[in-house]
Order: sequence, then C-alpha cells, then structure tokens
Amino acid sequence: MNIQLTADSTCDLGPHIQERGIGIMPLSVILGEKSFLDGVTIVPQDIFDYYEKTGGLPKTAAPSIADFEEFFGKYVDEGKTVIHYNISAKSSSSHLYAAEAAKNFPGSVYVVDTKALSSGQGLLVMKASDMVREGKSAEEIVVETNLLRAKVNTSFIPDRLDYLYKGGRCSRMTMYAANVLKIHPLIEMQDGQLVAETKYRGSMTKCIDKYIDDLAAKYPAYDKTRCFVTHSTADPELVEFAKQKVAEKFSFNEVLETVAGSVITGHCGRNTLGVLFISK
Repeated sequence: MNIQLTADSTCDLGPHIQERGIGIMPLSVILGEKSFLDGVTIVPQDIFDYYEKTGGLPKTAAPSIADFEEFFGKYVDEGKTVIHYNISAKSSSSHLYAAEAAKNFPGSVYVVDTKALSSGQGLLVMKASDMVREGKSAEEIVVETNLLRAKVNTSFIPDRLDYLYKGGRCSRMTMYAANVLKIHPLIEMQDGQLVAETKYRGSMTKCIDKYIDDLAAKYPAYDKTRCFVTHSTADPELVEFAKQKVAEKFSFNEVLETVAGSVITGHCGRNTLGVLFISK
C-alpha cells in the first residue's frame, strides 16, 4: 500500500518533516488585516516583532474544507492512501474540516484527531512513519496511533504568561502574580484540552529541573524510541540544560530538539519549553 502521511502545521516536527516525507497542511496566522501561512510565509520572529510593536497577538484559522479537499486530492490522484494527523479537535476546527473533506475520498483518506498539539501531535506522526517503514497497512496504523493517543505526554512550561493572558487563557491577576513571584504553571493536555494544575516557582532553569524530575517519577515506564524537547525560541542555555537533564533521567534512543511554529508560539510566547514522549 502506497501510504502518504500528512499533518497540519502545528505538529512542530521541524526538519523531520522532510526526512520522513510528511505532507504539511498549514494553518493561517493573522496579524492585523494580513493573513499568512504557518511555516510558509511567517516565522515565530514575526510574531514577536508584531507583539512588541502593537501589543497584540495573532489570530489563527484552520484551513477550509475546500482547502483540505484540494490537499488530499493531489495525493489520492497519485494513487496514495492518506493518513492525516490533526491538532486536537478541542483546540481547533482543523480536525472537523479535514474529517468532512475526507468523506469525498472513501477508503483513501483517514483522519486522526491526535488529541494533542505541537510535537505531542508530532510523536504520533513519527510513530506512524515507523509503522509505514515496518510495512503495516493504513488501517493498522490508524488503529494503533488512536490507541497511543492517551499515552502521549504533551506538556510544557511557559516563561511568562503575557501571551496566555492576551489570548484569554488566564486572568490579569494570575499573569501579574506569576510574573512578579516567578510562578510558572505546568500546562498539559488532558483528554484533548489544555489544563494547568501544577505550579513551579523560581527561575526557568530551576522549574525545568523540577519538571523533568516530576516527569520521570510520573512515567517510570515509557516508549524509549524518542523524546522531543520542543521550545518557542527558548534561551540556548535552557534548551541545553533540558536536553542534558532528560539524558540523565531517561533512556531514550534519541532526544530531538524542535522549535515551535508560529501558531503554537502565538499562544505561548517566547521561552516556553516542553519535554514530550509516549508513555507505556
């Protein structure tokens, strides 16, 4: 079976997109009255520049059903079976529109709600790519990745809450308190939606240190294939610290660093960092 894996641009796989031949459907990022395509005509630095200049954040928009029909159609016309991985349906309309478009290609296009975002979504895409290389069928891959969704640890820690406040995801009082008291919430995916429960206090390095300790304690059994350290243009020293800490606490075959795209960056701001992997 000639299988083509695709995902929307929020999967944050970086160079692994080309290495694995993943087709990407970009979401739109809107700055003022101008619309851009995530990863195509806009990069995270554009988000930071816009915020510094205007104090406003971008809006985002999912591709339309027609966009997805055109996207899937080009692969189906080549005789390929498409498996498409979306950002959580609770975070975007992307999955709903992709699923609707897939109805026009019965038996040729499968659409998966990853119930994750960023490289949490990317982990399922990479696992699907592993299974393609193993010769598994499209049906087998869809079933297995759907079963894995609940085992994906999608979590991250933001440096500041300015972007989350501007995006309506926390109150002004919470933002001010967090910034003054150096409180950094742990934000994680639970059943496809983001929640904040644990709070760390201190410098980002101190918080990341405790965060990775907590991950190791919470997930003693995990898939050792790979781990992502994904960040929104974080300080290089912080990223290197996180990678070294992960190497100390876990035994992954590879620890991959990726930088979040414009959609994810527009929601969390600079210097956010997450360690993402699949548990058992």
